[in-house]
Amino acid sequence: MSHFRPILRDVDFLLPPSVQDWLPEGHLARDVVEVVEGLDLSELERAYAGRGSPPYHPATLLSLLIDGYATGGFSSRKIERATYDSS
Repeated sequence: MSHFRPILRDVDFLLPPSVQDWLPEGHLARDVVEVVEGLDLSELERAYAGRGSPPYHPATLLSLLIDGYATGGFSSRKIERATYDSS
């Protein structure tokens, strides 16, 4: 069993109907997620000590970091703001 919060990209919400509906088909974030899902992140997962509340999965955090850097958001605040991107 994983110590991380699950990655729930296909969960249905009231509005919008699915997380996948938030991004248009050609959005860079979709490509970043596809690449990161192909990486072996087992070493990052093993490094987790298992204390406190469940952390976000390394794939989620790495995807946010890569997308932020690719779009010029080098600070954690800019990356966090970009998670609310509606384009």
